[in-house]
Parts: sequence; structure tokens; C-alpha cells
Amino acid sequence: MPSKRYVSVFLPLLVCSAHAFLPATQRTPLTAASRVSPAPLRMAIDYNDPAVAEEYASVQMMEYDDVVAELMQSGVRAPPDMGDVEVKLMLVELRTVMKSGDGGSTAAKTKPSSYASKFEEYLWEKPFFAELYESLKRNSDHNQMNVAAEYCNDPDNARQRYYKAYTKLIDDIDAALIAKPEVTSPTVKFSGFPANMGDMGLKMTLEALGEVVDMSCNVSDDGLTLIGEVTFGSVDVAKAAIGQYDGMDMGMGDKLQMVSL
Repeated sequence: MPSKRYVSVFLPLLVCSAHAFLPATQRTPLTAASRVSPAPLRMAIDYNDPAVAEEYASVQMMEYDDVVAELMQSGVRAPPDMGDVEVKLMLVELRTVMKSGDGGSTAAKTKPSSYASKFEEYLWEKPFFAELYESLKRNSDHNQMNVAAEYCNDPDNARQRYYKAYTKLIDDIDAALIAKPEVTSPTVKFSGFPANMGDMGLKMTLEALGEVVDMSCNVSDDGLTLIGEVTFGSVDVAKAAIGQYDGMDMGMGDKLQMVSL
């Protein structure tokens, strides 16, 4: 049993390569020979929780390849350089999340500061896609879960390989990724504006659409873009800002995101 109250686990590692998300009939098994060294881990669960401790004890009796296989059935790939202990901890959290719905810990619901993949980003940032993926999970449709995850990370290749067999699923994903929630608040979360605009430059840009009551703005970890929140003078101005800028390509790699809060 780990000695610390919180142990890092698996959520940021959900999607690492196209291999991880092939339908079950097309995947090749990973073997223990592929292990090298532990990968850095970031999330946390409470091993003093009796339910988590029970899962931990159960997983310790499993072989490495059996653990990897069970993770793969839920669309989670164990990185090939991850050791036996860390892979088992991934499975402990996965089982806990799936059984309790909240991971047995508020940390399981903490939004990561950065995303390991587009799939992980969409689960957090695209509510209609998250709802679609949850429906696949409820139906235990592992093949469609795997295709959905691969399509998020490598859409061109996945469309070429799977569109004929999974036409409706891929069309539904496309629709979910562009669907916009109803704007009911004047406060909008933003990301993707060029950092060289500065907070004042961004505020002036947004004020061209209407009154800006309040704004918080920071530079992203990579130093390229601005992220933050802005509260406009009305819901109508917020709608206009989202309509104007959400999805716009500013040449910074990722498109602008404007999401109503």
C-alpha cells in the first residue's frame, strides 16, 4: 500500500497514440517487455478511502498484461515506458471512477492545467462531445469509445480508416464538437488570443463589441497566448463576442475559444 495519502494516477494519460484507440479487433497486445521506467503522474486519489483500498488490494494480484488489457477496454492506454506499479495505480483509479462516478475524490474532477491530447481537451472543453462519449460509456460500447478517441486525436487518419463502418458516430462527433451551448451569462472564458496583444490590447478589442465590466487575463504556460475571463455589460454582448471570435484562427496553432460561463 502506498504510504502517502494521495497517489498520482492516470487521467492525463488517457490518449497517447493512435494504437491505443484502435477497435479491439485491430489492436495488438502490449507486453511487459515494453516497460522501461515510470512516467510522470499528476492526478490523485485517496488510498485511505475503503473503496479505493479494496480496489488497490484486488489489482495487486493481477498480471501486468491483464492490467493493460483491462485499461485498453475502457480506451485508456498505458504508456509503454510505465512500470508495473504505476500501471496498476492507473487501473485502481479507472475502476474507482467508473464505480463511484466521482473517483472517490474531488481531485478526480479537477481540471488539468494542460491537456495530454485533443481527446482529453474535448472531454473538458466540449460539453456536447463529453455527453456523447458518456453515452458510449454507459452502453459499454468500447469499440465506438476507441474510435471516438482516435478521431479526436487524428481525425484525417481515423476518418479514412473508420468512416465507412462508423459513419453515424463520426458525424455525431463532428456535430458535437461545433455545437455551442446556449449563452445565458455575460461572463465568458477565453483562450487563444496572441500574447503580444497584452491585456489592454485585448480589452480594447473586446470593447469594440460592447461594454466590458471586468476582465482577468494571464499568459498561457507556453507564453504564446492569453487566457482568462471577461464579463461583458450584457448577455447580448457576450453572445456577440462568442459569435465573433470563437473558433477564429489567429495563426497561433490553436483556434480561439470563447465559452459562456
